[in-house]
Amino acid sequence: MTAVQTQPEATPDSAQGTRSPHRARRRLSAPYILLIPSVAVLVAAMGYPLIWQVITSLQEFGLAQQFGQPPKFVGLQNYTQLLFDSYTWAVVARSLTFCLVCAGATMAIGIALALLMKRVHKLIRNILQTALLLAWAMPLVAAMTVWIWLFDWRRSVVNWVLTEAGLNFQGYNWLAAPLTFYVVAAIIVTWMSVPFVAFSVYAGFSQVSEEVLEAAQMDGATGLQRLLHITIPMIRPVLAIVLLLQVIWDLRVFAQIKMLQDVGSVPSETNLLGTYIYQLGTGSGDFGMSSAVSIFMLVLTLAVSWLYVRRMIREDEAT
Repeated sequence: MTAVQTQPEATPDSAQGTRSPHRARRRLSAPYILLIPSVAVLVAAMGYPLIWQVITSLQEFGLAQQFGQPPKFVGLQNYTQLLFDSYTWAVVARSLTFCLVCAGATMAIGIALALLMKRVHKLIRNILQTALLLAWAMPLVAAMTVWIWLFDWRRSVVNWVLTEAGLNFQGYNWLAAPLTFYVVAAIIVTWMSVPFVAFSVYAGFSQVSEEVLEAAQMDGATGLQRLLHITIPMIRPVLAIVLLLQVIWDLRVFAQIKMLQDVGSVPSETNLLGTYIYQLGTGSGDFGMSSAVSIFMLVLTLAVSWLYVRRMIREDEAT
C-alpha cells in the first residue's frame, strides 16, 4: 500500500488569518475615526472662547476697545494685579468655603435619600422619585422666584413660620447680612443638586449584590456595618465621580448668587468667583481683568479636580 500525501487545502479560517492583522488594525482605528467629527466640534466650540480669554487676559480691554480702539498688550499685568489684590483672594476663600459646604451637604442629603429610596415601599419610593425629578426639572428662574418669595423680608413665609414658632423674625432681611445670605444661597444650591446625587447613588446601591448583604447579615453584621464596610466600598467609584462633579459645579455657581444679589444684598460683600467675573466684565467694562480672573478660576478648578483624581488613582492602585 502506498500512502498518498496531499497538501492541505486552504481553509476559510486560514485565509482569514492572513488578513486578520489588517482587520484588527481597522477595528482598532474605527472608533477613533468616528470620534473625529465630535472632537472637532468640541475643539471648535470650546477652544475658540478659551483662546480668546487667554489673549484678552494679556491685554487692556475696556469700554474703548468695544467701540473700535485696538487693545493694548500689557502682558502679565492683569495677573500680577490679581495675585496682589486682597479682595480677589477674599472672593476665592469665600468660593472655596461655599463650594465645600454645599458639596458636603449635597452628598450627605443625597446619600440619605438614596438609602431611604432603597428601604421604603415601592409606592413611597415612586412618590419620592417623582418629587425629586420635579425639583430637578424645574427651570432655574422659576425655582429662584419661589425661593426669593419664601425669604422676602416683607412677606416671607419663612419669617412667618419662625415668628409663629415664638422667634422674632418679623421683617427680618435674610439677604442683607453676608452670613445669612450665604445660608440662603447654600440651601438653594443644595436643594437644586440633591436629586442628581440621590439618583446616582441609588443607582449605585442597586448594583450591590443582595446575596453579599444577606451573607453579612447572617454573620452578625448590623445595618450600619453593612453600609460602611460593604455597600460604600463597592460604590466608591460612583461616590467619587459624583463628589467631583459637585465640587466643580458648586465652585462655578453664578445664577443663584446673581439673582439673590439683585434682590437686595451688597455685591461686594457677597461676591463669589462667578459673580465677581461678571462684575468685572459686564459691570465695570474691564474685560482684560475679567478674563484673567476667568483663567485663574479655570486653573483653580483643574487643580482641585487633579488633586482629587490623583487621590482616586492612588487609592485604586493601593487596592
